[in-house]
Amino acid sequence: MENIAELINGLFDKNDKAAHKCLKELVSASEQSNDIYKFFDTFADMIDSDNSYIRARGLLLISANAKWDIDCKIDEIIDKYLHHIMDEKPITARQCIKALPNIAKHKPELVDDICTALRKANPLRYADSMQSLVSGDIEAAIKAINELARADLGLT
Repeated sequence: MENIAELINGLFDKNDKAAHKCLKELVSASEQSNDIYKFFDTFADMIDSDNSYIRARGLLLISANAKWDIDCKIDEIIDKYLHHIMDEKPITARQCIKALPNIAKHKPELVDDICTALRKANPLRYADSMQSLVSGDIEAAIKAINELARADLGLT
């Protein structure tokens, strides 16, 4: 647990490469067990950060821990999470959007909210160079979520 606490602290490192390494290790650990889920509240706080890198790390770790969310903590913060579909930084928005199919997979009760937010998103708020990328991410996320829904219904 001490190593996990160090990795959590590392998410806030001023050195973005070091922080990203901590993020990768925590996401990987989240795939294996629920040990990282204990820090969910920290991740939820991170998505309110003024620093877009910290926001993105929080978004990704929330998604990575969706399968462990027996306390329905994601349900409680979903509106705040979905706000980042149109984050002020398009890179953060893209990471949020790409993480949504994993949340939908593990939290099917949130699929309608997620898809509604994706459909309402307006990528035109970003510079021309980012609009098509964000639009493509939105389309890909909706497609992935629809495929999950079809698979759940046995329609694949």
